[in-house]
Amino acid sequence: MSTSPSARDSAAYPYQAVFIPFPFVCFTLALLTDLAYWQTANLMWTNFSAWLLFAGLVGGAVGLLAGLLDLVRPRTRPLRPGLLVILLYLVILALAIFNSLLHAGDGWTAIVPYGLATSAVTFVLMLFTAALSSRKYARLAWRI
Repeated sequence: MSTSPSARDSAAYPYQAVFIPFPFVCFTLALLTDLAYWQTANLMWTNFSAWLLFAGLVGGAVGLLAGLLDLVRPRTRPLRPGLLVILLYLVILALAIFNSLLHAGDGWTAIVPYGLATSAVTFVLMLFTAALSSRKYARLAWRI
């Protein structure tokens, strides 16, 4: 029994690629809600930021587990991220954990100087990681 090329290609799709965008979106929205809190001082935005950070961390943990599963699958070898990208993913998750602890504080001083800066650094690292990841996928597109 032979499989069609499209069935073979979909079987090689890495699981982590499904879950990795979720924390990126949540951490970006956490930066936007931190900026909204900085401008309005409405406590609603701190709650949004805390929940977005939590949801992003849960999605990141699931993405990390999916990435470990992809390491075992030999068919995903060409689509695996490089070591630098994996380390940057881990740094992003560590920064998000630290940011979540900062957001657990109470009031303006918990968010504005350090929580906002940590959210911004996390966002910049996510952009850099996405750029590094896209370079590998662009090179692979020429091979297909």
